[in-house]
Parts: sequence; C-alpha cells; structure tokens
Amino acid sequence: MAGCAFVAGASGVVGRALARILIADGWRVVGTTRSAEKAEAMRRAGIEPVVVNVFFAAALQRALAEAAPDVVVHQLTDLPPGLDPTRLGEARERNARIRDEGTRNLVVAAVQAGAQRLVAQSVAFAYAEGSKPHREGDPLDVWAPGGAGVSARGVASLERQVMQAPLQGLVLRYGRLYGPGSGFDKPPAPGALHVDAAAHAARLAMTQGKPGIYNIAEDDGTVDIVKARRELGWDPAFRSA
Repeated sequence: MAGCAFVAGASGVVGRALARILIADGWRVVGTTRSAEKAEAMRRAGIEPVVVNVFFAAALQRALAEAAPDVVVHQLTDLPPGLDPTRLGEARERNARIRDEGTRNLVVAAVQAGAQRLVAQSVAFAYAEGSKPHREGDPLDVWAPGGAGVSARGVASLERQVMQAPLQGLVLRYGRLYGPGSGFDKPPAPGALHVDAAAHAARLAMTQGKPGIYNIAEDDGTVDIVKARRELGWDPAFRSA
C-alpha cells in the first residue's frame, strides 16, 4: 500500500476524482464530508469517510490523529452547482472563510497528526491584471473591489498558511473546472482545467515536486504551466481511463 492520504473535501468534484485514482494506486484514503448521506456513498467507493466540519477544530484534530496520514490533501470548497450566478456572491464569502479559517484548522491538525506533506487546492484566476501568461510569482488581485477581492484575499490566506506551515506544502492553482460533476462539459473560460487533470495534479504533488506554488491549467496562454510540467511531470491532457 502506498500509504494513507487524508483528503479534506473527498465528496467534492475534484476530491471524488482524486480518491478514485488514489485507491486504484493502492492508497488508503480517509476522506471528509459534512453529510452522513454522502459518507455512505464514499464508503461504497472504498473511502474511509469521516463526517466532520472543518470549522470544528477539535473534531478535525481527532479525525486526523485517528487517520495518522502520510499526506493531507486540501480540496475543500463550498460552491453552488454550475457556479449559479444567483448564489455565487454568498458562496464567495463561504469559500473565503474555508480558505482562511478552515485552512488554519487543517494545517494545525495535519501538523499534530504527524503528516509530512500538505497539498492544497487554490485557483489560477485570482491574479491581478498584467501581462500573460501569468506566472506563479505574479501578484494576486487582493485589492480588487467586491467579490473578486473577497476571493483573492481568501486565496492569499490559504496559500500563505500552507507555505508557512512546518510541512512540505504544495499549492495547486487550478484553472476553471469542467468535466464530470463541475456543471460544465466544455471549458467555461480561458485558463480552464478538466476535473481529471486537476485530480492527477494532486496525485503527483502528493509524492513529488518541491514545496511551492504551481499553476495547473490548460496551456492556452492564460497562465504559465512550465513549472508544473517540469517539476511534477503534469500533463493537462490527462484523463482517467
């Protein structure tokens, strides 16, 4: 067996795809959900489900201590189906809280549980205006007004916490998702990313690549993915069999 992976957000779009790949690779996968109903479906898929809210720090710490994972993967989001624009404003606030407070709780729990590596989902569409393709060192748009600024500040908090943690921290800046479960059959915008390719990037980052930030999106001139190709061996054309 490859080891134990604790996937926070294993019932989400990327989390489900990642868990399926990891189980096929021989990993023991412990995954979180907030729903007892989803937990049963996860169990049938071979995941050891843990019903826990990331904002309940003590419960999260217990869950990770019991799992004793080698690697923790942060795939937590709270978005409406198909990114419904009528619900997106409220979702941005929830997502920002997950990225700030939720990440803080997850980092503490991962360190206490003795994990070695933390792989975290971020986004590749929070960059400030500037020349393209955006590279990992380009600034995020944290001073943007309205919801865009809320999202960018949440992203910045997540990334800062992961990179400052006493762990091997890798941040994956995902493009706009499409594919199974995302609500989009085709790329919804430039700098898009198929769900399978997103899961594959997380799978690779769990065992290889130096700590740092990586752009993970299709190579259409929106973001630069040279680093992910070189250090992770990642290919945006990857699709699950």
